[in-house]
Amino acid sequence: MLRKLATQHEPRLRVIARAAKESLLHIKNFQAVRALPVPVPVPTARQAKPGLPKRTVFDASSTEALPGKLVRKEKGPATGDAAADEAYDGLGETHALYAGAFSRNSIDGAGLKLDATVHYGQLYDNAFWNGSQMVFGDGDGEIFQRFTKSLSVIGHELAHGVTQYTAALAYRNQAGALNESMSDVFGALVEQYAKKQSAAEASWLIGEGLFTDAVQGTALRSMKAPGSAYDDDVLGKDPQPDSMDKYVRTTADNGGVHINSGIPNRAFSLVALELGGNAWEAPGQIWYNTLTSGSLPATCTFGRFAKATMASAEELFGAGSNEHDAVHKAWETVKVKL
Repeated sequence: MLRKLATQHEPRLRVIARAAKESLLHIKNFQAVRALPVPVPVPTARQAKPGLPKRTVFDASSTEALPGKLVRKEKGPATGDAAADEAYDGLGETHALYAGAFSRNSIDGAGLKLDATVHYGQLYDNAFWNGSQMVFGDGDGEIFQRFTKSLSVIGHELAHGVTQYTAALAYRNQAGALNESMSDVFGALVEQYAKKQSAAEASWLIGEGLFTDAVQGTALRSMKAPGSAYDDDVLGKDPQPDSMDKYVRTTADNGGVHINSGIPNRAFSLVALELGGNAWEAPGQIWYNTLTSGSLPATCTFGRFAKATMASAEELFGAGSNEHDAVHKAWETVKVKL
């Protein structure tokens, strides 16, 4: 999406193109670090019971200096700055999902502090987890609004931290697409858990509300219908495939990690919609158990991951269960070989 923006030459889009180029340069450097060989995660001491969140929000004041000026601490009053208060609330909602649904004590499972910096850079079109804290840009105002507006994006980025502390999936090719998909899954679950939405009630959109009114689109991605999130004159059409027969082979984006994640994303939404009820219950438990089981190699393929979810479904619910059958059916639907 940013690559598309960076190539715009119309006078009205020059500022957006420049902002996209600067964001891409930063992302390229950041993804290069993510794509390095990942060490086996060091087990962290687990607390028997999740504790309360420990949130801190900083303001970079349009610079790229981290963490920035402290503006809000845990239990402190609202600042009146929408970005700072949305970040604070989003950190809390993410902590609540992991604690309430999975008995996980913060991102690392051992009570990690949740730090975030808002107002990062100038016209910065992104949000990211840098390995130790969250960082949010304000968007360019023409295509993107501030990135704290989307709870699913906050949950998505923090889920990269959970993956970092568990499966440590490599950030390239199918493993990288799974890395991105796990973040979409848990980002969606953060939003659904906070809104108390069932799988049927949920939008299954990632980044809903980030686009300005000038964009013909609803979100960054659709888990339920990959490829349908946007179709815009400037951004182009959402390139995500919804099954393996449309898998995109590319050297861009570390092998298409943000594109091909649509395939496992759809598989999860199919399981959740097939089973009904709340997606953070049976479907979320299966995916969470798979992520944290220690059975996934860093270079995991879609097929290997699909088999691991089948094993988790059998372990948790039994071989002949509706849950096991729903997982099997979902992977068959998206044409991932088991």
